[in-house]
Amino acid sequence: MAFTRRTFMRTALATGIAGALPLRGFAAQTMTLGGATLETVSDGNLVLPMNFVTDHEGALEKMASLGVTGDQVTPPCNVTLYRDGTNTVLFDVGAGPDFMPTAGKLLDTLDAMGVSPDEITHVVFTHGHPDHLWGVLDDFDDPLFANATHMMGKDEFDYWINPETVNTIDEGRQSFAAGALRRLQAMEDQIETFGADQEILPGIKSHASYGHTPGHMAFELRQGNDAVMIVGDAIGNHHLAFAAPDWVSGSDQNPDLGIETRMALLAYLADQQMPMVGFHLPEGGIGRVERADGVFRFVPEV
Repeated sequence: MAFTRRTFMRTALATGIAGALPLRGFAAQTMTLGGATLETVSDGNLVLPMNFVTDHEGALEKMASLGVTGDQVTPPCNVTLYRDGTNTVLFDVGAGPDFMPTAGKLLDTLDAMGVSPDEITHVVFTHGHPDHLWGVLDDFDDPLFANATHMMGKDEFDYWINPETVNTIDEGRQSFAAGALRRLQAMEDQIETFGADQEILPGIKSHASYGHTPGHMAFELRQGNDAVMIVGDAIGNHHLAFAAPDWVSGSDQNPDLGIETRMALLAYLADQQMPMVGFHLPEGGIGRVERADGVFRFVPEV
């Protein structure tokens, strides 16, 4: 298994779109699994209040000890592109133009890489939050990845496609529910659903990682002895999620289940020494979990 780092700033400057992206430009991480290639692709970044990470007592002091200060965080958004010679798979599709001005850069990044939306054979969703789902339609509300099979866990799909979700979700996420419903209704006949512990494509297995959302899925990609886990938002940041995994995360819809999932996933990845891809983790999101002083730390592969 090999890791490399690439930047696409030269292409970005040539096409005149570099200014549309954050300072990280088109930086990507690349790893190989057997004969397959996995790359993380920037969709930009989010800008979130600190309490979205956690409002746990002592959080600001803990964050400061980890080098994170201020009243905002700006997590990157790392979409995963996986190519095995037969399938070209996107895990999540970014935010599109309607969520935050700092996100929704996926098409620019793919273009700079020379990848057309028409080349994508499968889109696989970890969950239905805006920064993962809202980029699925084009400006005419048609599927942006027109040739792709779209796939989502059944529990997750059923939750967001239900018109009553907007009435039962907390007020701060009602726009999430309305936006997911509109997009999934437009895609309903083109989405395949699946369960947990299922090989959804050759070498790609789903793992239930509920808590962040009711049906959140992680995915284990395996080629021979090489494997990597795409964790989506089950491990949502590189600081408190590792240093205090038993603290409530403000981004989890079911905080207690989110803690249970996060701690189990961190322990599994550390014990197996399996590389991971985190949607909101730094340096392209690819790295490993190490145990440190009774908790964990994220070690990027750079």
